[in-house]
Amino acid sequence: KQYLLSLHIQENISNFDIVMESDEGTFKPSGLGFTGNAKARDILKEIMTLLQPINVTDVYDNADGTDIDYWMREGVPGASLRDDLSKYFWFHHSQGDTMTVQDPNQMNLCAAVWTVVSYVIADMEEMLPR
Repeated sequence: KQYLLSLHIQENISNFDIVMESDEGTFKPSGLGFTGNAKARDILKEIMTLLQPINVTDVYDNADGTDIDYWMREGVPGASLRDDLSKYFWFHHSQGDTMTVQDPNQMNLCAAVWTVVSYVIADMEEMLPR
């Protein structure tokens, strides 16, 4: 499995501007963790200013997530959603881990973050610097 993943990464790495993961729930977001070089970070910070109306502008050090770690180790910039984790383990992998416990407003905020970031990066003329 590791070999196939590594082969896939090497064959496709030049096609990706950024890899993103949201694996800590969909609670009230505060920003994104980011792994990448300083120029890419500056671009992401500028993009995040577009989210000022919903007060989600922070860019934290270090994206994390098992689904994007391989890509980031190979130099692809990465982002992971940072949100309020205070209730995460109330439901995580339990019988209560259902859509009915989700706050639709908080989910919409999380979706807005990913929508803005992915749209702007996809629409850029140049790829994010590596």
